[in-house]
Amino acid sequence: MEHFADRLRAAPQSRLQRGAAAEALALARQLARWAQELEEPGVEPREMPDAGMFAAADQITVAGNDLAVALRSDADLDGALTLVEEAQKRAGV
Repeated sequence: MEHFADRLRAAPQSRLQRGAAAEALALARQLARWAQELEEPGVEPREMPDAGMFAAADQITVAGNDLAVALRSDADLDGALTLVEEAQKRAGV
């Protein structure tokens, strides 16, 4: 997750505008929702707000760290890492 976040921080604004930031926000929201479902089963997850394209890297970092704390198995960790890798490819960074 840190690698993806670092790549986003180094990306030019034009790349962020072409979809990298939107992809990052979608990933951050997915990770945050997953963490909330693990931590508060049965409670409707709150959606991570769009804080702008320059905050997307930080949002991935926060959501990823929250999820890492909540995960209960190596299989879940592998699944989370796969989500990050796929999102990074789609983002093109």
